[in-house]
This record gives sequence, structure tokens and C-alpha cells, in this order.
Amino acid sequence: MSLIFSYIFLGISLAAPIGPVNAAQLDRGIKGGFLNAWLVGLGATLADIIYMIFVYLGLVHFLEIPILKTFLWLFGFFVLVYTGVESLLGAGKISMSNQRTSPTYSKSFFSGFFMSLSNPLTIMFWLGIYGAVLANAKASFSPNQLIVYSSAIIFGLLIWDLTMACVASTFRKFLTNKLLTTISIISGFSLIGFGLYFGYQAVKMFMQ
Repeated sequence: MSLIFSYIFLGISLAAPIGPVNAAQLDRGIKGGFLNAWLVGLGATLADIIYMIFVYLGLVHFLEIPILKTFLWLFGFFVLVYTGVESLLGAGKISMSNQRTSPTYSKSFFSGFFMSLSNPLTIMFWLGIYGAVLANAKASFSPNQLIVYSSAIIFGLLIWDLTMACVASTFRKFLTNKLLTTISIISGFSLIGFGLYFGYQAVKMFMQ
């Protein structure tokens, strides 16, 4: 049982580092409340699960083909910059009493999904971390046990998603409109910053 908890903690640790998804969750939580923030993380978790399956099946190496990797960097650039600009444009319209600026649930979900799916760092992340864990576990555990422990990692991801959604929506209740706008602007610039880094990586790969 303690081993399962260690894998759950691993899942939480993998999701915790600040990145575009966490920034987007904070922004959506401020604008649309708990459910929008949770759906961003849920979409990102689905993308993580897809990459986990690729690693499990040994298919992730196809995603390291230079042309495909360049496309992913570019796609990530457009997704992040678009989301960041949208955050900045909507920042001045945030109001605790005005829900018209709230994004739709499907938009929040697919925003998190494509943000994580189009991130080549996610591929390398899961290949490096989950791939190493899987290689080590295969020597000691049966396939059924591997599925259980992999599910524990996913459970950890979902716990972090729920935690971030609660934090974002709770802050939303106590912060002033001016501070909410400021946080939304910071989140927007953060997402654009990540997007520009992705664009730089795409150009760098294209020039090689």
C-alpha cells in the first residue's frame, strides 16, 4: 500500500512544477470559477495519459521524429500565444458580478488538452520520468501491477488538478477585481512567454 502512495505522490510531483497548464488553470479559475479551472487540468491530464500509453507501448519514439517535433513546437507556440493574448484581452473585463467573460467548459477542457498535447517537453518529460519508472518496475512487477501503479500516478495528477482548481476558485472569492485583473495579466504574459520559447525552439529545429 505504501508503494501505491509513493506513486500517487510521484504523480502530484510531476504535475506540480509551474508551467503553462498551471498558469492557464489560475487564469480560468479567476475568470470562470472552479469547474473551468478543473477542466483545464483534466484536459491536460488526458494528454498526459495519452503520452503515458505511448511510453507504455514503446511508441513514443515516433514522436521524436524531427519534422513531427518541429510541428509540435509550432502548434504549442500558437496554442500558448493565442491563450495568452485572449487572457490579456479579457483581463480588463473581469468582474465578480459579471459572468459573461467566463469561458465555456469545452473551451477550458480543450485548451488544457492541446496545451499539454502540443508540448514536446511533455513527451521528453514522460519519456524520461515515466519511462525510467516503467523500465525499473518491469523487472519487479507483473503487467497488472504496472497498470495499478500507473493508475496511481494518474490519480496523483488528478489530485493536483483538483487542488489547483480549488486554489484558483478560492482566491477568486477573496480577491478584488483590480487584483484579479493583475493576476490575469500576469498569467497572460506567462503563457505568451512560454509560447515564444516554443516558437524559438521550432525555428531552431527548422534551421538545423
